[in-house]
Amino acid sequence: MRRFLLPLILLGLFIGESIFVQLTPPELFGSGKIAVPRFLIASLLFLTIYGSKKHGVIYGLLFGLLFDIVYIEIIGIYLFLFPIIAYIMTKLMKILQTNIAMASIIVLLGVALLEAGAYQMNFLIHRTDMDFAAFLSSRLVPTLILNLIFIILAAYPFKRLFEKYADSLNE
Repeated sequence: MRRFLLPLILLGLFIGESIFVQLTPPELFGSGKIAVPRFLIASLLFLTIYGSKKHGVIYGLLFGLLFDIVYIEIIGIYLFLFPIIAYIMTKLMKILQTNIAMASIIVLLGVALLEAGAYQMNFLIHRTDMDFAAFLSSRLVPTLILNLIFIILAAYPFKRLFEKYADSLNE
């Protein structure tokens, strides 16, 4: 049962993102603002930082593919971005301290990288015509605020959960 707990939590967050979007009023951040919940990538980055780096990248690959299949017509954007961002964060955490405040900042940076990367990919293939300044003000800033609130609430429980997960892997 213990080995199914992590995939179930990640799957719950994957489903929880879409439920959050359905239940949250669109005027919460103001008209014309888009706040995208990125709870799954935040949890994957906490897994990568405090748990197993290998499992963080592998789950990033699997859930990136699942994200592309369910939400995007083009398979490959999130399949590429989730594991790459997790890998970049592992390299960045080797340089920085792994305290909870620094990890939270790094996770928020990972969310920003994901949003900017998805925007750039969509801009390159002409799926969006929004300029970067409009993207910053209408999507990136509200998304970072929403995910910062989630990170503040979930950082300590994720830290404890993924440290226990790493200990169980070592046994």
